[in-house]
Amino acid sequence: MTTLHPRKFATYLFVFGLAFVMLYPLLWMVSASVTPGGLTGSAGLIPPRGVTFQNYQEGWNGIGGVGFGRFFLNSFLVSGLAVIGNLISCSMAAYAFARIDFKWRRLWFALAVGSILLPAQVLIIPQYILFRSFGWINTYYPLIVPKFLAHDAFFIFLMVQFIRGIPRELDQAARIDGCGHFGIYARIILPLTVPALAATAAFTFITTWNDFFGPLIYLTRPAMFTVPIALRAFIDATSASSLGPLFAMSILSLLPVLGFFLAFQRLLTQGIVSTGFR
Repeated sequence: MTTLHPRKFATYLFVFGLAFVMLYPLLWMVSASVTPGGLTGSAGLIPPRGVTFQNYQEGWNGIGGVGFGRFFLNSFLVSGLAVIGNLISCSMAAYAFARIDFKWRRLWFALAVGSILLPAQVLIIPQYILFRSFGWINTYYPLIVPKFLAHDAFFIFLMVQFIRGIPRELDQAARIDGCGHFGIYARIILPLTVPALAATAAFTFITTWNDFFGPLIYLTRPAMFTVPIALRAFIDATSASSLGPLFAMSILSLLPVLGFFLAFQRLLTQGIVSTGFR
């Protein structure tokens, strides 16, 4: 039987301690979600008076006559369309910047990458005025349509870096077979950029699912709320008495993000590594 070296044991102990510190808020929230409502404030890692799932039942009933399942459907709708929009528009823009020689290409790419440095708060008022003139307030269009217009320059940059690593000889071979730009994009580039596409999809889904500021500005009807806005409404409705349902629904809202990350973990890691060191 082998004995564990003291230094290695200390290393493991430190890692486990650090992991516990990082996971403590989540573990506490899980415990609070199964703690009776009146004792939520005194919850610890172990519920003080047994386990109850009443908070989950009350939270799932929702607010304002709208069940929490509706909020999940709204978030899935917005997040799913945002993922589709980013995958299509950002990949096409990245192909243009990486493979097509057009006038002032470097300038336009520099401007696109430079927009990443622009704080999002600077654009809020102009965007709101623009979308209001379109009649898009209290609709999902402001949250979805920009994704179909290559709005997220970071993902364009990520895919450009990946596409630049694909040999141009493949493009030339495809041209000999009669492919144009769209054929090369669809048959050569897209299949070879799956890791970058997976990274784009994962980051887009997570950021859109967790987005609070956008839906807060553009959505006013409870039936259209996404999950982050609905969680805030628990506090607005009855203050401290809704903390239990709030924690319960917060736990459920983490599951789609966790599942999406686990499903694309390998491709996500491969996409980040392969685009970051080219």
